[in-house]
Amino acid sequence: MTHPTPRAGFAGSAVALVVAGLACQEVGASIAVLLFDQVGPLGMVMLRLAFSAIILLAIARPRLRGHSGRAWGAVVVFGLVLAGMNGLFYLALERLPLGVTVTIEVLGPLTLSIIASRRASAWLWAGLALLGVVALGGGGWDRLDPLGVAFALGAAATWALYILSSARVGAAFPKLDGLALAMAVGAVASLPFGVADAGAALLRPEILGLGAAVAVLSSTLPYAFELIALRRLAASAFAILMSLAPATAALAGFVLLGQQLAWLELVGIALVIVASIGAVRAAGRHAREVVEPVG
Repeated sequence: MTHPTPRAGFAGSAVALVVAGLACQEVGASIAVLLFDQVGPLGMVMLRLAFSAIILLAIARPRLRGHSGRAWGAVVVFGLVLAGMNGLFYLALERLPLGVTVTIEVLGPLTLSIIASRRASAWLWAGLALLGVVALGGGGWDRLDPLGVAFALGAAATWALYILSSARVGAAFPKLDGLALAMAVGAVASLPFGVADAGAALLRPEILGLGAAVAVLSSTLPYAFELIALRRLAASAFAILMSLAPATAALAGFVLLGQQLAWLELVGIALVIVASIGAVRAAGRHAREVVEPVG
């Protein structure tokens, strides 16, 4: 009988952490949907960003001095992107099933992976993703709320901007400092919209408690799990695991929210997942070829 090596054990635990992070995110999103009737999607965004900022600032205790104007500019842009991405995502969730929303949102990082690969095969993955998105309409896009789809596509675009902005802030600030400061900027930016949407509901302790729970489930725990997992997994393997987000979202929507999907919509989600995995692998091969040219 063979026993797993320590390296295999580390990899297995890292995979479990990534899957746990995905599950936490979708459970948090499901709780947020259940609160929409009381605080609205923008009120929920404000609660999530505000509590996430408080938690991250307490953990990171970022240093405010010694940073250039360009670094602070990157933080402000990152914070605005965070606010926009979360706002568009929750506005889409108000009108679309969780699995469909996350699948459309994944098109943002998928597009970045296709662009990064710079290979002819990337168009294969792009075409497969397009087929998946068409299938999401269950044979007809009239089944999906057009405004919800527009919000989800906006969330996809801002997710791509999030990846680029995160890289810039990560290079300018140590550890979690940049993320904590950007989260605070995002919370402040979302404040007027959230107060207008939620109103007096923000004074209820149970709403604040659930908002804090959404922040922990959707931001704090997933980020911590991903940070630990990235120390044990190759970046390409991590990205492939993250491509499973539409599947976990569809499962959470079905179990927690009672959102049933047609078989063609499930096929669409599967096609987008396969396209994401293929694009990530292609981008990884291109990166290795650039770093280690043959001949």
